[in-house]
Amino acid sequence: MTNLTEDMVAGVETLVETAKADYRNWMGRTAGGNTDVRKNMIAEYEGDIRYQAGSKYIKVIQRNSVHSFIVNTDKDKKFRKGDILKPAGWAAPARNFARGNVLDGDFSNIRWTGAL
Repeated sequence: MTNLTEDMVAGVETLVETAKADYRNWMGRTAGGNTDVRKNMIAEYEGDIRYQAGSKYIKVIQRNSVHSFIVNTDKDKKFRKGDILKPAGWAAPARNFARGNVLDGDFSNIRWTGAL
């Protein structure tokens, strides 16, 4: 990963694990029926979530859509490094307000579908 500190990597990986845990919990509540199908769906979700670092943001990607962006710079005028942002699209975050911070361990607004 490009210019990521150990604490940033740990925070992003915790965010990814939080999303995975939320998906497993949601599947347990909503998906009745065949447990093999459920297990396969969980494995597919967990295998498809990843992240890539850029100079300004870390993009968390689930399959072919952006799950969230994480501020990866100290030079942002509005946000702190580690702030979690909702995506506005594939290439940019919504810059209205932070949904948490990976360095502070604030994942209260993280769901498997993305940042709330």
